[in-house]
Amino acid sequence: MKSFLMGFVYAARGLQAGWQGQRNIKVMVGLAVLAVILGWWLKISSLEWAVVSLACGLVLSLELINTAGEKLVDILSPDIDPRYGQVKDILAGAVLTAAVLAAVAGAVVFLPKLLAL
Repeated sequence: MKSFLMGFVYAARGLQAGWQGQRNIKVMVGLAVLAVILGWWLKISSLEWAVVSLACGLVLSLELINTAGEKLVDILSPDIDPRYGQVKDILAGAVLTAAVLAAVAGAVVFLPKLLAL
C-alpha cells in the first residue's frame, strides 16, 4: 500500500517539475482554467463537460510528455544532433495536434452558446 501511495508523491513531483520553467504548460493550464470558467458561466451540459475535460486533460498530458521527452533528449545528447531534433519536433507535433483538436472541440461546445447571447 505504501508503494501505491508513493506513486502519488512521485506524480506530484512530476507535475511540479513540468510546471517549473515551462511556459507552455502554464499557458495550457491558463487556457484550461478559462475553459472551466466559461463552461461554468455558460452552464454547459454533462456531456459538454466531458468533452472539455478530456480535451484539456489530453493537451496537458501531452505537454508533460513533451517536456519529459525534451529533457531526456537533452540528457542523452547535449550536442546538437538532427536525429534528436527530429524526436523533439515529433513530440511538439503531438502537442500541437491535440491543442488544435481541443480548440475545435472548444469551438463546437462554446461558440453556439456564445453566439446565442
